[in-house]
Amino acid sequence: MDLEKGTHNLITRITQAQPRPAFFRLGIGFVGLSLVLLLAIFYPNIVNELKYRLSPPKADAEVKLTPSDPQNNGNDYIVAADPYLSIVVPKIGANARIIQDVNPLDSKSYQKALTQGVAHARGTALPGQVGNVFLFAHSSDNFINANRYNSVFYLLNKMEKGDKIYLIFNRRKFVYSVTETKIVSAEEISYMDPESETAKVTLMTCWPAGTTLRRLVVVAEIAPTE
Repeated sequence: MDLEKGTHNLITRITQAQPRPAFFRLGIGFVGLSLVLLLAIFYPNIVNELKYRLSPPKADAEVKLTPSDPQNNGNDYIVAADPYLSIVVPKIGANARIIQDVNPLDSKSYQKALTQGVAHARGTALPGQVGNVFLFAHSSDNFINANRYNSVFYLLNKMEKGDKIYLIFNRRKFVYSVTETKIVSAEEISYMDPESETAKVTLMTCWPAGTTLRRLVVVAEIAPTE
């Protein structure tokens, strides 16, 4: 009887120590919801990273203005998204229209622009001009929207010194060579300065991708005309 009573008491204590079913299910639900939310936020990052590792873009691919442009010489090529104003970065497979003259301080304005392509900051230089062409594909008012707006520059962290950036403007192609990559605070705005003694382009995106914590900046200077 004592053994039976002791066993009963042990089972009772174990049972009482278990979470109540309703609270347990609620906890599991919150964990599952958190995992789904994280996946929604970082899914584009994961997909882009896997694509890059499994099938890296051709960094030396030639950039053409139109499909009929004969300048491909039988090599791999990319047709620019817009022959009048666009950006192509072969190494990361980026190819998008540039939306000109966007106010970088007006959230409503640039969020709309970023659903159409890469934004060109108002007051900065245009491709081929002496000065700083400031382009950004970043940011949002929340983490979910960040994934909608960041896709063009998701792989910008892969850029290294010497990599090529192509800017297309009024059916002319300008080639820039990367000179610097850096991560800066979200409040840092010096890289938006339109003044420069040389023709250069500055690309910016949020970092880590899908967040608005910091900024990843890539600077490139125009290459000599052949």
